[in-house]
This record gives sequence, C-alpha cells and structure tokens, in this order.
Amino acid sequence: MLLSQVKQHLSRLEYITFQLPNGELVPSHFHVTEVGKITKHFIDCGGMVRNEEVVNFQLWNANDYNHRLHPEKLVNIIELSEKVLGLEDLEIEVEYQGDTIQKFGLDFDGQHFLLTNKQTDCLAKDKCGIPAEKTKVKLSTLNDEPCCSPDGNCC
Repeated sequence: MLLSQVKQHLSRLEYITFQLPNGELVPSHFHVTEVGKITKHFIDCGGMVRNEEVVNFQLWNANDYNHRLHPEKLVNIIELSEKVLGLEDLEIEVEYQGDTIQKFGLDFDGQHFLLTNKQTDCLAKDKCGIPAEKTKVKLSTLNDEPCCSPDGNCC
C-alpha cells in the first residue's frame, strides 16, 4: 500500500485499527512512534547493485490505556513527515513488536489496516541456477477428448 492510499483510507475512518496476520488486533492504545523513510542499498547474490526505499511506520504499545490515536492526528503526522523528510509516495512497511521486531506489509479491508506477512526472495534466480517453477496442471481440468483419434495420423 502506498502512503497516499493510507491517507485516503484515514480520511474516511472514525478510528484506526491494525490487524495482525493471525487475526488479532493491535491494542487500541498503540502509538505510532516513527514515520520515516528507510533506504536499503545492497548487492544481490547475482552481483547487481540495488536500491529499495519504503516509508516506515513503527507501532508501539504503551501502558497508556486512555490514549487512542485518531485518524486526523496520524494524517497530520504523515503530512509533517512528508514536508520535513521529503517523503515520496512509497510503499509502506510497518514495524511492530512481537517476540522481536517484526516487519509487515500493509493492506486495507475497508475497516482495518491489515499487517501482511513479508517474504524473502532471491532477486537473481537466473544467476544462482535456481530452476523456474513448473506450472502445475490438474489433469481433471484438461479436455476430456483424446489428443489423437484412432483414424488420425498423429500416433
């Protein structure tokens, strides 16, 4: 989800909820302790130099149970970050404290912001010799007609 999409969704909400991949909600008294840009400059296993940039939100739970971040306040924080940090309309990555700091993608289901699992991947499969996955076909979906007829010359 792009930063502009987050702002659009926030403009239509009365309150903010984040849902973890397991279905649990982040406690309603969370704080957004950081909004920033993370730049990753690296070399992949095939030797290609790459740059990735994301906008980062860090969620944190405090023992401040009477606090609740309202959508308009988060929009103000985002707009200040855009102005001061020069944030572009980038993909959002969310950090949240589980057993360790976890990083999530972000989606929206019309009611909740959904923290989505992120996966690692090889970016240079062609250089690593990793074979491409073969397309799996269910035999039951193939045409019931035989590919060759008894009176044909194909067999």
